[in-house]
Amino acid sequence: MEFNELDHLKDKAPEVGAIYHRLILELRKFGPLKIEPKKTSIHLANRFGFAGVYTRKDYINLEIHLNYKLTGRRVSKVDQASSNRYHHTIKLTSVNDVDKELLDWLKQAYDLKK
Repeated sequence: MEFNELDHLKDKAPEVGAIYHRLILELRKFGPLKIEPKKTSIHLANRFGFAGVYTRKDYINLEIHLNYKLTGRRVSKVDQASSNRYHHTIKLTSVNDVDKELLDWLKQAYDLKK
């Protein structure tokens, strides 16, 4: 079964779509961006997957893949995926959450080598 981005935005609060579109707009500034909708999420990749978008009714859980562990009040969950990869969950409730700090983390993830 094929999925598309709109499947993930259907029946969600308008703010979820606004956050998602702002996020994609900013990420495209980094360079080539692959958007891969799956059943439960939207994978974001360049050469490799660097983030995942999990839409909820009125917010987005954004998962960022980095080679170190982020700490801070914005990080709600951290999973160690491998010896040198951590998956961080950050809850986005407003377009204002797509800020310089978040984009810095995403740029680091985008630039990571495998």
